Amino acid sequence: MGMSDAYGAPDEGEALRTLDRALELGITFWDTADVYGLGANERLLARALAGRRDRVELATKFGNVRDADGRYGAVDGRPEYARVACEASLARLGVERVDLYYLHRVDPAVPIEETVGAMAELVADGLVGHLGLSEAAPSTIRRAHAVHPIAAVQSEYSLWHREPEREVLPALRELGIGFVPFSPLGRGLLAGALSSTADLDDADLRRSLPRFQGENLDRNLGLAARVRELAAERGATPAQLALAWVLHQGDDVVPIPGTKRRAYLEQNAAATALKLDAADLAALGEALPPGAAAGERYPEFLERLIDKG
Repeated sequence: MGMSDAYGAPDEGEALRTLDRALELGITFWDTADVYGLGANERLLARALAGRRDRVELATKFGNVRDADGRYGAVDGRPEYARVACEASLARLGVERVDLYYLHRVDPAVPIEETVGAMAELVADGLVGHLGLSEAAPSTIRRAHAVHPIAAVQSEYSLWHREPEREVLPALRELGIGFVPFSPLGRGLLAGALSSTADLDDADLRRSLPRFQGENLDRNLGLAARVRELAAERGATPAQLALAWVLHQGDDVVPIPGTKRRAYLEQNAAATALKLDAADLAALGEALPPGAAAGERYPEFLERLIDKG
């Protein structure tokens, strides 16, 4: 997402070089969505994947709707829209099939059985390999899985936001569904480079998020500082330690850290080699226990898009 939207001005040249480097490093699970840059991110990936589509597992999403000015605030899970959105994504991506197709946000006005039923038809027609959900409640996941196997569920998860541990992860493990954490670096906070909102571009999404404002940010920077201290003890960057923690949560947990730059991509990739023992995990868990983050995840207009079951 950050290559086209939400986290400062895009740099398409560097984005393409970063995607090239990802392939060189063996990073082959690529995640996008139709709303990232209002389609621009899918078109970017089309350029990056030209002539080498078979080298990646490609995921995109639908159902999160923005207006012409780019504002979020609506969802669309209608069965007829699922096909329209999928065909539009395939055209922008320049591919005949995506490996994983997510419902980006659950539409409260449409029974999940109807939405997933339409998505299942896309699988039957060969346009989609597997189905996924994003930010779905356990009850919704169960209902969807009863209609067609759900391969993956995507939600925010990191040392900084551990809410999925309560109900979502246990449900996924019961059903045999993979978990794909987005923002595993706490939207960059755990990477250690942010000191205030003054560091953020005027159009940066994080300026609107309660956890990046006022006293909340001050408290959360204190949490990030503790991660930085623990990372220094291990000779790693804070981002590497935070990612390693996520990677140690199970083989069924596949994080998707976003970045716009090759240098950060290379740092993130190196996290796969960082082995944590029980003492490391205990220290991190003590430093950032569940519920430690200050402030709500989203402002109200985004929070109401999250499925509560």
